[in-house]
Amino acid sequence: MNCTIFRCTRQTGLYLYLRAGFDPATLPTELVRRTGTLTEVMQLDLQPQRRLARADARTVLERLDSCGWYLQLPPDGQVQAHLYFGD
Repeated sequence: MNCTIFRCTRQTGLYLYLRAGFDPATLPTELVRRTGTLTEVMQLDLQPQRRLARADARTVLERLDSCGWYLQLPPDGQVQAHLYFGD
């Protein structure tokens, strides 16, 4: 499955994967608010056997197939508090 990976400006280590052809305008409002500006990092042909640095490829593929996007959290789940509660 082809996808595009974006770096999220709101926190270091936060990345958003979008299925090829997925319209970012249809992302949930809360997700957009919490990720900030998206900067394209790379395009990838993702296969189940492919190794990813911080995510399981099968899990990513399942999320891309079911809803069109996957949010990769920073290492060890270190999400900044303002992403939970707003600014």
